[in-house]
Amino acid sequence: MKKLRPRSRKVRILATLGPASNSPEMIRKLFIAGADAFRINMSHGAQEDHAERITAIRALEKEFGRPTTILADLQGPKLRVGTFQTGVAILETGQSFVLDRDTTPGDATRVNLPHPEIYQALVPDTRLLLDDGKLVLRVKTVAPDRIETLVEVGGALSNRKGVNVPDVVVPLAALTDKDRRDLSFAVEQGCDWIALSFVQRPEDLAEARKLMGGHGALMAKIEKPSAVQRLDEILEMSDAVMVARGDLGVELPPYAVPPLQKQIVESARRLGRPVVVATQMLESMIKAPTPTRAEVSDVATAVYDGADAVMLSAETAAGDWPEEAVAMMDSIAQSVERDPGYLGRLHYTDTQPDATTADAMAEASASITTTVSASAIACFTFSGQTVRRLARERPSAPILALTPRQDTARRMGLTWGVHAVRTKDIGSFEEMIGKARRMALRHDMARAGQKIVVLAGVPFGRAGSTNVIHVATIRGDELKDRDES
Repeated sequence: MKKLRPRSRKVRILATLGPASNSPEMIRKLFIAGADAFRINMSHGAQEDHAERITAIRALEKEFGRPTTILADLQGPKLRVGTFQTGVAILETGQSFVLDRDTTPGDATRVNLPHPEIYQALVPDTRLLLDDGKLVLRVKTVAPDRIETLVEVGGALSNRKGVNVPDVVVPLAALTDKDRRDLSFAVEQGCDWIALSFVQRPEDLAEARKLMGGHGALMAKIEKPSAVQRLDEILEMSDAVMVARGDLGVELPPYAVPPLQKQIVESARRLGRPVVVATQMLESMIKAPTPTRAEVSDVATAVYDGADAVMLSAETAAGDWPEEAVAMMDSIAQSVERDPGYLGRLHYTDTQPDATTADAMAEASASITTTVSASAIACFTFSGQTVRRLARERPSAPILALTPRQDTARRMGLTWGVHAVRTKDIGSFEEMIGKARRMALRHDMARAGQKIVVLAGVPFGRAGSTNVIHVATIRGDELKDRDES
């Protein structure tokens, strides 16, 4: 088994796999370059191809002895226009244009829109955005099978381009038949996270949660204005959220996205939900070996804001420089975290603990860590809940999460500052302290003479019982004790 040092940075990197990163060799390179978790985009590719990627990711777990984290991203309901007689039509600004239920190929005056839910939801004066917002239609009249619009921003519209409906909540099921098949596949494959696309309301998460049957964790992608309006309710129903800035930037003015990003990150942190910032972070690295200065600043801003993870999309899935993109994101994050003002900026967000013993212990652990200059916090956990509460505090030292459960260890690959280790459970206080010391040494998170803070629950092995904090000093002979897992 090869040894890979724990990441020296606390923010996590989520890398999307695709044609540029299909091979086990490239996946391994991305992992070594700094990828902490891998995104499987269910919108593209066959399940057989995804299964091969998952196998390659899990092989890294065996090679390096470190839990690997896999996120399966469901496609969600895609709204699209039909086809045109010539494959494309030119819509002039100021002209009338009709969307209808007629499946006949369209022209410059009309096209098929095969989504009855849109006809139900629209009202006069709302907008339709076509082809990622390149064309804008203003609704004039709506009938059960016909929508008359005025073209406010014209251009070329080709077959099956996407439709965004930013001004109303469209009564679509959160999961399509394809999503249900893909979710079942992801659960069978043991994926650690399921990401649900185009969430509009908290109820959208209920079916996915039920179909998961307790396997994996559920991430809500925030990419609709309607989701932002009910953000706290969605956060309560999910295990994590993703700021999907691509679609947010289509349905909202571009200048509205940065403050929303900060709002979503802050809200997620207050509730102790991991939050991923995604889309176009190093976009120019799809074709270029280096990013623009603006992109570097964008990534740095997400790190300063306290995001748990930053995501690479096409940069690693289809770009010419996938390994370099991961390495660049790793370098940016490390540079930010070396800034003496970094931790202070993280604590601009006030994360008040709930009135629970676990929250009180997590807050106290973070404070003690700073006071005694501890090199790490060793947290024994069964479900991972205490680790998430501790990470919410953004402590000054990394978190060594020790758990007997493989699924818990894997899920923590998207949590800020956490290095997860699967290990045997403990049965006594003395065993807890001894194991915490040995694991901190073995995983290069402390040296002889340094202090660590140990957080656990008594009775041991019971979820939700965190009630012990102990400060331990690492002894020089610690690793001479018996070897263990």
